[in-house]
Amino acid sequence: MNRRQFMLGAPLLVAGCGEAIWAPDDFVRSMEYTHDGPPRLTLMTMRNVGSGNGAHTSLMINASQRVIWDPAGSFRHPDIPERNDVIIGVTPQIADYYVSYHSRATYYTVIQEIDVSPAVAEMALQAALSDGPVPKSMCAASTSRLLSGLPGFESIGTTFFPVTLENRFAKLPNVRTREVREYDSDDNSGVLYRINVTPLR
Repeated sequence: MNRRQFMLGAPLLVAGCGEAIWAPDDFVRSMEYTHDGPPRLTLMTMRNVGSGNGAHTSLMINASQRVIWDPAGSFRHPDIPERNDVIIGVTPQIADYYVSYHSRATYYTVIQEIDVSPAVAEMALQAALSDGPVPKSMCAASTSRLLSGLPGFESIGTTFFPVTLENRFAKLPNVRTREVREYDSDDNSGVLYRINVTPLR
């Protein structure tokens, strides 16, 4: 099975939960990426430009490999493997494409970074990989639950609201925050068409 066919062969089940996607083992192994930066958690909150309301929450995890926990997200590309809601192989190129996909005329992305110990980063990675697909509108609830289970993040608690999660995350020590704003069309499908992914192995 080649990479472009994996989504056709993946189980696509909806049973009170999100869409189950399971990339083949060989595809995942070929695309796993280890980033040389420090162990880090990066919370991303997509906000409506007009209202400021939160539209989506995701979490980039830099541990033994770098992934994006994208619960109930719409970012999909046939050359980027996904295990349920975990995007595998998040190179700097893929990270940039991910943010650009969500940042456009009507939405902007708030990026909050915090460096953590290797043990905490690995706990976050394993929690994301072991979780099942997330139902729609549960992105903040699932992400806050994952975070609050980590040492040092207990104050996050659980919330259904992306902006509430963003505000709680901001109160943690040594969080660095920036915004990404782009002004292209609200039709963000063109970002995915521009991605040209090279296998890492």
